[in-house]
Amino acid sequence: MSLLGTDRSFREEVRHRVPVRYLPQTTPDHLRGTWRDAKPAKIDESLAAAMRRPTHGWLIAAASSDVPADRTLMRTIAGREVVLWRDTDGSVLAGPGACPHLGARLEDCDVVSGTVLCKWHGMPLGRTTRPAWATYASYDDGVLVWVRLGQVEPGVQPTDTPVLATRPPLDDSIASVISLAVTCEPRDIIANRLDPWHGAWLHPYAFSDLSVDEGESTPDKLVLDVAYRLGRTFAVPVRAEFTCPDSHTIIMTITDGEGVGSVVETHATPLTAPGVHPARTVMTEAVVATSERFGFRVARGLASLVKVGMRASATQLWADDLVYAARLYELRRAAADR
Repeated sequence: MSLLGTDRSFREEVRHRVPVRYLPQTTPDHLRGTWRDAKPAKIDESLAAAMRRPTHGWLIAAASSDVPADRTLMRTIAGREVVLWRDTDGSVLAGPGACPHLGARLEDCDVVSGTVLCKWHGMPLGRTTRPAWATYASYDDGVLVWVRLGQVEPGVQPTDTPVLATRPPLDDSIASVISLAVTCEPRDIIANRLDPWHGAWLHPYAFSDLSVDEGESTPDKLVLDVAYRLGRTFAVPVRAEFTCPDSHTIIMTITDGEGVGSVVETHATPLTAPGVHPARTVMTEAVVATSERFGFRVARGLASLVKVGMRASATQLWADDLVYAARLYELRRAAADR
């Protein structure tokens, strides 16, 4: 083998073992604008395709870790109060959030042997009580809790389970979840993520060297290359795909580079009932990260600390993006009122 070939093989081996690249952050005066690429018609086409995919009634209610074993948790979903609790086998149950006795809010109630005890008068409510109270279908996927409130989309039948993303095995991953509320509709959350071109401009502290692969992308799938910033000097390049399994969910999956198979799930759950304005929506983002590197196995041993950083990073990104989503909603409502 020639010295040139040996040198090339060595560089390739180093690139494989060390995902971090020397990529100095481009200053705004030298950063190429992406406004020509971010065509509104293109984003609208992808959004329309996403909006046609049914949820079959399933919406995100909470992080799995938010539902304790011995207390209830209350949520508002699409204008309805929903109470969540755990059965004796650890599965999540869900029902209406008001006690049938005198209408007490079933928040932070004791749960004994899978039965909710209303804190006002102790009325038992559960799967087998009279009245039976676990009347909403629920599903705990290990990271997030889903609730099915009924047939949301006209002509679409409810399903036994939600449409789930393909995730790496949870035993080999680190998962973190954040939830933030905003004045907008679910479609505005999804529209924000279907515009990856804004990333390097709105989030220069997090992303750089972003380009959408127009040849591989379709209205149903966005394919892009992007570098995750590690400060102003270094970054980690990856290739990712964005897809929408239903109208309230968008999934980013890393397909090449560091952390192949890792996913970022963004879910939009309406707080207000359909047609009620101003609309309120909860954005829930679940990051399920994985890697084959030894350092990641060490990080998994410190998962509780790593998750703090993951949540802080996601919250910072969405602090910017929720302003973006709220602005989309504001403009649409202003146009509708003209």
